[in-house]
Amino acid sequence: METEQELTPQEYQHLLAQYESSFKNLQEGQIIRGRVLSITPSEVIVDIGYKSEGMIPLSEFTDFSGQVTIKPGDPVDVLLERTEDQNGYVVLSKDKAEKMKVWDEVEKAYRSGSTVRGRVIDRIKGGLAVDIGVKAFLPGSLVDVKPVKNLEALRGKDLDFKVISVDKKRGNIVLSRKAVVEVEQEARKKETLQLLEEGRVLRGVVKNLTDYGAFVDLGGLDGLLHVTDMSWGRVNHPSDLVKVGDEIEVVVLKFDRETERVSLGTKQLTEDPWTHVPEKYPAGSRVTGRVTNVTDYGAFVELEGGVEGLVHVSEMSWSKKIKNPAKVVSPGDTVEAIVSDVNPEARRISLSLKDTLPDPWESVAEKYPVGSRVSGKVRNLTDFGAFVEIEEGIDGLVHVSDMSWTRRVKHPSEVLKKGDDVEAVITSVDQENRRISLSIKEFQPNDWQTFKDKHHPGDVVSGVVTRVADFGVFVQIEGLVEGLMHVSETPIPRGGKPQDHYKEGDPVRARILRIEDPEMKVGLSGLNVDEAAPAAEPAPPVSDESAAPVPAPAEGEEAPKKKRSRKKTDESPKE
Repeated sequence: METEQELTPQEYQHLLAQYESSFKNLQEGQIIRGRVLSITPSEVIVDIGYKSEGMIPLSEFTDFSGQVTIKPGDPVDVLLERTEDQNGYVVLSKDKAEKMKVWDEVEKAYRSGSTVRGRVIDRIKGGLAVDIGVKAFLPGSLVDVKPVKNLEALRGKDLDFKVISVDKKRGNIVLSRKAVVEVEQEARKKETLQLLEEGRVLRGVVKNLTDYGAFVDLGGLDGLLHVTDMSWGRVNHPSDLVKVGDEIEVVVLKFDRETERVSLGTKQLTEDPWTHVPEKYPAGSRVTGRVTNVTDYGAFVELEGGVEGLVHVSEMSWSKKIKNPAKVVSPGDTVEAIVSDVNPEARRISLSLKDTLPDPWESVAEKYPVGSRVSGKVRNLTDFGAFVEIEEGIDGLVHVSDMSWTRRVKHPSEVLKKGDDVEAVITSVDQENRRISLSIKEFQPNDWQTFKDKHHPGDVVSGVVTRVADFGVFVQIEGLVEGLMHVSETPIPRGGKPQDHYKEGDPVRARILRIEDPEMKVGLSGLNVDEAAPAAEPAPPVSDESAAPVPAPAEGEEAPKKKRSRKKTDESPKE
């Protein structure tokens, strides 16, 4: 049997020196390419050509779902941390090897100004945390060329960055997305400027909205799409038509190459609907539309996209005085109207709601002849009378002079109040001016007739002073009618003033001079009242302040007196 030849000490030392010389280039902290030998439930065994294998935790080779990403025989780059641990294994790390490679790439990118790609992983104080193989910091001010309000929206996005600061010793990397965007915008802007010219149709992305329009990114250059150029129709706010992020087609309306200002439009991409309005909506035609806006002076009605007409407040009702159009129509209502006028140059259409209904005043004269009786409700009071609603939209006026036969009514509230139900007589109808006059005194006792039947000229009557004027004294006779005792028919000395001798409420005895039936006026005399009543003699007509029996004297003048004989007595004039 052949025995194994033993090595001499010199041969053993030589072989050992050759073996150890094969590892002389391996140093701790060095990245080495190895090969996976086997995989255990917790570790991966890697051969790096050293006298012993390396052990790496299996967790460094699993993805987010827990799947192992390597198999025996696969090459792998690892970091040699230590050449031997307490168990004789080489200490290796795949993660640290990858991070070291990343740091090398980051430093290279920093020096060359090239970009690195990373994923935004978290929102942190002052900005964002980004994974570029190692953790890096993106300040909020360097996220974009314009301030970004919602940084959280960038979480999970893969973006390109420029490295603006590296401190390997402290493990700090600062990135800038803004620097990348600026370069990209400048490149796109050059291309866009070459394409821009008035009338050109381009595609852009809505970047921002304001009350007056939308800013559209045309590619490194923003253009303003004004709200008035968005649609031929009414646009309350740009958000009604577009939203941020929308890709839209626009036409260049104006371009100033020096200031790089661009005005855009979208409505110009379609035909102006007003081109055919005169033929489509002639005066007198009946149309249907949607109320888009209500103002103090009327309502705007959209007949089609870009074509609106105005229903003026005066065209909403035949008879009602509309003060607030919002009580008649509301935005969104569908209404029928008649076209009353079309002005293509001014782009105006006048509409009427009331023309779609019959005019109630056309039949008023036949329906309410003079002398007929009507019932109604007091709708409103004024200084001169009361308006009574005879039917919806038809009012009649009861003047204060038609509220009582004999009583002087100073204000209608003395007789009526708002909401009262009244009966009245039609006294006149003015169809052209839409006016009806009413009287309610016919339904009250006729004090004038009672007085006229009871008294005759020459009778002595008792009364109370109701008013005193420069030209005479008004007396309420037995609570029935009012008569006028002219200053010339009073026992006031010549040049005296009635106000100095009479006051309201004074009892008076007087003689009736005349009774004027049509005008319902009574002339009185306070002279020789207690003597036998003489036959009535002609006298000046009875009047009031506006038409006295004799002209009212001017201020400071003496009142004129009638030429008549007076019976001489020893009595002094009554004071």
